[in-house]
Amino acid sequence: MAPLLTAKIQLLLLQAMGFLIGLVGHAARAFGGPKFDSVTTRPVTEPLLLLSGVQLAKLIRQRKVKCIDVIQAYINRIVDVNPMINGIVKYRFQVYNVVFITTVTNQRFEEAKKEAHAVDIKLAEKQEDDATLEKKWPFLGVPLTVKEAFQLQGMPNSSGLVNRRNTISQTDATVVASLKEAGAIPLGITNCSELCMWYESSNKIYGRSNNPYDLRHIVGGSSGGEGCALAAACSVIGVGSDIGGSIRMPAFFNGIFGHKPSAGVVTNKGQFPVAKGAQELFQCTGPMCRYAEDLTPMLRVMAGPGIQKLKLDETVCLKDLKFYWMEHDGGSILITKVDQDLILAQKKVVTHLETMLGASVQHVKLKQMKYSFQIWVTMMSAKGHDGKEPVKFVDLLSDHGKPVSPLWELIKWCMGQSEHTIPAIGLALLEEKLKYNNEKFKKFKAIEESLHKELVEMLGDDGVFLYPSHPTVAPQHHVPLTRPFNFAYTGIFNALGLPVTQCPLGLNDKGLPLGIQVVAGPFNDHLTLAVAQYLEKSFGGWVCPGKF
Repeated sequence: MAPLLTAKIQLLLLQAMGFLIGLVGHAARAFGGPKFDSVTTRPVTEPLLLLSGVQLAKLIRQRKVKCIDVIQAYINRIVDVNPMINGIVKYRFQVYNVVFITTVTNQRFEEAKKEAHAVDIKLAEKQEDDATLEKKWPFLGVPLTVKEAFQLQGMPNSSGLVNRRNTISQTDATVVASLKEAGAIPLGITNCSELCMWYESSNKIYGRSNNPYDLRHIVGGSSGGEGCALAAACSVIGVGSDIGGSIRMPAFFNGIFGHKPSAGVVTNKGQFPVAKGAQELFQCTGPMCRYAEDLTPMLRVMAGPGIQKLKLDETVCLKDLKFYWMEHDGGSILITKVDQDLILAQKKVVTHLETMLGASVQHVKLKQMKYSFQIWVTMMSAKGHDGKEPVKFVDLLSDHGKPVSPLWELIKWCMGQSEHTIPAIGLALLEEKLKYNNEKFKKFKAIEESLHKELVEMLGDDGVFLYPSHPTVAPQHHVPLTRPFNFAYTGIFNALGLPVTQCPLGLNDKGLPLGIQVVAGPFNDHLTLAVAQYLEKSFGGWVCPGKF
């Protein structure tokens, strides 16, 4: 049989498998899942919850607001709406100097409140002026949530894998420690997909997270708990990770900001699973937040010594930037067509940039973008410099336990007995099928190198590229099973190693968030972050759920 025909048959089989699994998902959505009186979370009424992290830190430093009042306001909000979204899954609860791990209930967040009181006592001593305090603690007293895949001392670090449910972090991940040293106060950890490899955040330990704009819809993944907690005003800044869009998809689906830094800028140390070998550069840790002005100061803190690779102190004149845009990937048969809502939103941005900013905006057609999924697979299957194969997903599934047989797990899942989710089982079954032989690897590696060269030359040091964050707005629960390759709209930029900021653009006529990716050349993160702040001012940024 001709190789081209064989490849098409394989693609059709993959699509058919996804569709059949999706039918199960549709049934699960129709007959299962929690029921709520409202499809959205309640709107915010506390003014402190409507301030950025930068603004809160300033008010606390200037002693205009007590840190304990800020923390208590967020605790009250979590108790009120988190049972609906299931974004924050664990928090620190202290009794008699012993830290216990408990689910979010009406009990008090003693550890966070203790740290808030310490901030207020320190400030009452008036030993340092505002400028000194800002330099030492830019996020003094600011509430923080952290993706469960990252180590937060005393908290679980399972990444949704049942075998790791008793794994408790003995220390902090490097970025978490940096944010705590900058004054941030962790409230708890947030949900993710099993082993952070699916774009719906659901697992057998914590269950499923729900979108605050419509609880019947997904929050994205794998940093989905973080995305919905921030969008629902249960937190103001957060930590996510991204190897295929795991910061940007949740940020998009939940109408907030998320930044995937340039490759190699922010350390990944202290998260599970952590990419190794050739994949290490493609996994990125980055900031997630409701307000664009928090992105740059967060990145400064999280990058540590890696900040020297960036140009965050350079002034960006937006009128002088070259803008490029593309409304879809060019027609991949594996990926859903882009919603008209998203195309119209992107065109509004283009028109605004041209008419209000007077910027140069050019429509482009990058033909090789239609191979985004194949390029991402090539990245994930690349051998390391030592010639070693990348870690297999099926081996990660067996962490802290016996080897996993994907086929047996599928049989057990059909009987309701598996400890794994169907996306994880499906990936374990298909990973060898998806892996390219040497000939295909060379083919798509050459395409990746060509596309990288084309984009980098086009963007230079003064260009940004506008591209959809996803083909659709947040789908309903389980629907991603029928569209397993749609993440390629974000995954392509991991493979290319470019900095990307997801920016919210309001809501569609059904009350679901719209958004766009802003891409720049390597280490030009300052350009995408500047554009993010401009788009927030022009299009409103985050919209409070429940007000639609």
